[in-house]
Amino acid sequence: MDNLESTIFQIILHGGNGKSSAMEAIMAAKQGNYTAAREKLKEAGEALNQAHTIQNSLIQGEVRGERTEVSLLLVHAQDHLMNAITLKDLATEFVELYELLKLSKVDT
Repeated sequence: MDNLESTIFQIILHGGNGKSSAMEAIMAAKQGNYTAAREKLKEAGEALNQAHTIQNSLIQGEVRGERTEVSLLLVHAQDHLMNAITLKDLATEFVELYELLKLSKVDT
């Protein structure tokens, strides 16, 4: 495996970890465990930041004139990361919504 492939797999790995943590946050919030949900959202954010940092290194390399060969694997990594970021954003909304629903039940 060459250096570029290794870098691409790191994006996929961290993106996948972020996506999994985001899903775990939704599950925890659904069960009423908002502390765990927020911790999972934090984990998701950290994993996605790692993936994004790696992605940025590829982009900065291109800006410096270091051409990156666009492969199906790179496209998959980009797609995987962007979907994971979207899921984390939605998970944040879900956690907040579950908590609001819980609070509204307490008020009635």
